[in-house]
Amino acid sequence: MTERRIDEAFAELQAQGYCVLGNAIDRTVIDELNRDLDPIFAETPFCDGDFYGRSTKRFGSLLKRSPHAQALVANKLILDIVDRTLGPWCDCINLNLTQGIEIHPGAPAQYPHRDQDMWQGPKGEVEYLVNVMWPLSPFTGDNGATLVWPGSHAPEHETAAPEQPIAIEIAPGSALLFLGSTRHCGGANSSTEARRGLIVSYCLGWLKPFENQWLVYPPDVARTFDPDLAALVGYRQHRPNLGNVEGQCPSLLLKGGAYGPMAAKDALLPEQAAALRNFVIEGAIVREADRPN
Repeated sequence: MTERRIDEAFAELQAQGYCVLGNAIDRTVIDELNRDLDPIFAETPFCDGDFYGRSTKRFGSLLKRSPHAQALVANKLILDIVDRTLGPWCDCINLNLTQGIEIHPGAPAQYPHRDQDMWQGPKGEVEYLVNVMWPLSPFTGDNGATLVWPGSHAPEHETAAPEQPIAIEIAPGSALLFLGSTRHCGGANSSTEARRGLIVSYCLGWLKPFENQWLVYPPDVARTFDPDLAALVGYRQHRPNLGNVEGQCPSLLLKGGAYGPMAAKDALLPEQAAALRNFVIEGAIVREADRPN
């Protein structure tokens, strides 16, 4: 059943640029997480800027804010869908961002945008990230539900006649997934209550993430994570050899204590390792043939 959900969600992401997963996590986890974040939302000032929203509150580093945030960030169903979506362009994915968002009454709709535009690589050839919006309160058309433009991830959408966006009305426990190439925005809040949600996004492992994960979760914090979560945050190499520390996997920083001089160690993709092995073998054969009898 899980494999079927992954297949269906992946197909919808490819076709429409977004999909909704109902009952993606137990509602009690959302409720407990929401309670943990209540004082953070209360203390956080409104944003300073028209893009972030002057009637909107935002804060990051959710994995430090509540132990329940890990259940969202490391949700296996979500990660399987993300891996399938981004896997063709990277060796592994990284956590790109976690952010609490509270849109207050009277807030106008956000500027429509595509999150992939934070990176200046070619567009229409590569998917750079997958966003996951988790509502902490019900999302409705009146209170600022996320707006998405179906099919806007397709390159030809840029020259097509503009369409009306769809307000994604979902309840806590469900999740909205959309591609970094999908046009979207936070909706206007014309209700009398704040709309609260969390965004968790994942990007190609060789990209610089939106949120500087290694400063947000330095080694003394990441040491409290399980190994898979620490790796997702960035404490692993992306082959070949990207993100190393002294030629080693950065997970060595999680072992504690000082480290001294050490040998740099290859971390190559299988095809690179095979080509290198052949190069070494062929070189040894040539040297052997040139050796005087």
